[in-house]
Amino acid sequence: MGASDLDLFDRLESEVRSYSRDFPTVFRTASGSRMTDEAGRSYLDFFAGAGTLNYGHNPAELKHALIDYLVGDGITHGLDLATSAKRRLIERFQAAILAPRGLSYKMQFPGPTGANAVEAALKLARKATGRSGIVAFTNGFHGVTQGAVAVTGNAKYRRFPGHQRGDVAFLPYDGWLGETVDTVEVAARYLDDPASGIDAPAAFLVETVQGEGGVNVASADWLRRLADLARRHGSLIIVDDIQVGCGRTGAFFSFERAGVEPDIVTLSKSLSGFGLPLAMVLMRPDLDVWRPGEHNGTFRGNNLAFVTAAEAIDRFWSDGTFADTVASRGATMRQRLEAMAARANTRLSDGPAVSVRGLGMIQGLDLGDGERASAVCRAAFERGLIIETSGARGQVVKCLPPLTTEAADLAAGLDVLEAALDAVLGEAAAADSPARAEPVA
Repeated sequence: MGASDLDLFDRLESEVRSYSRDFPTVFRTASGSRMTDEAGRSYLDFFAGAGTLNYGHNPAELKHALIDYLVGDGITHGLDLATSAKRRLIERFQAAILAPRGLSYKMQFPGPTGANAVEAALKLARKATGRSGIVAFTNGFHGVTQGAVAVTGNAKYRRFPGHQRGDVAFLPYDGWLGETVDTVEVAARYLDDPASGIDAPAAFLVETVQGEGGVNVASADWLRRLADLARRHGSLIIVDDIQVGCGRTGAFFSFERAGVEPDIVTLSKSLSGFGLPLAMVLMRPDLDVWRPGEHNGTFRGNNLAFVTAAEAIDRFWSDGTFADTVASRGATMRQRLEAMAARANTRLSDGPAVSVRGLGMIQGLDLGDGERASAVCRAAFERGLIIETSGARGQVVKCLPPLTTEAADLAAGLDVLEAALDAVLGEAAAADSPARAEPVA
């Protein structure tokens, strides 16, 4: 792929683009866990649209349902009108997702992005409680619109003129102060002390696994005690499940392992199951204090996404078998990554140790150095693997393959990642494992 192939994008598209710089080729088609560029080269996808493609590219059942809907002149744009496509999604979500888990939520379809779901959740929490404050957490990421970026920890997203914090206080996430410090107790100390400067907030906004923050996993106990703390102070718990929901950690909701029931949940990314934009805010019925039209948007009724989302629920969540598959594949990922980390640490004479963290099929290889992690991702792309970094300093290589990735493709992608890591650490992959140094076919 020559420079001229990207010339039009360089000349006419805004400098704001980012991922196209990391993966400098022109993609043409995609299926399952693979993408193909215009030169005909195939790449394994361990990025999955930043968690938007949990079921892979163009899953057949969802694609056929969408085509049939379009051929039948189904409603494509409907604002918040009642449509047959929306009805089917609501019915299937209630019957297959909420009811089996004993969850009683009302559903709101805001604008179709995750950031808009966060904006709606923050507005609703403030309106329902009559309070303005929000507690967010270090390393959290919730979007880049004005309200969402105000609750995002990473400074790079907040470095623009006119940014305002919006009455947000940041407290330490689980493990942020080290393994020996209980950060729920730290939060309790602030809230219990009238001189701390932090009043009881409208809500605590938390990710159970921080994807963009570096694949930081909150323990189940930490999440339960945070929920108890919120209730003790009359505050709500908002779980941002935008990246790690819809099965990414194994269960449909990432908070299920903790046995907590958030007051508000935000979903987007893989909710549509097909890469189509769709967002949802789930709320306790008593919190539904909206006036008609109080939070709206022209594209809050993406009926095409309703079709594929309902089909995804029927295809993947009608029983517990898919969750078991995710758990098995996640265990395979973890085992391979831990072996890579151990091997890397035997060759590193200085600097931070390589470590692994994650849950289900979101796993991170922490190299402790952003330049090194970026170099691994570049080397992986050269070998036919699409993978990105995360973390405050970009030091974590984040493995985010589609949940439907076949065992052979999963193994092949991990082989390429290992070869890329070997290359960056100064050891030619061919010298140790020739088969693993080969590009993806």
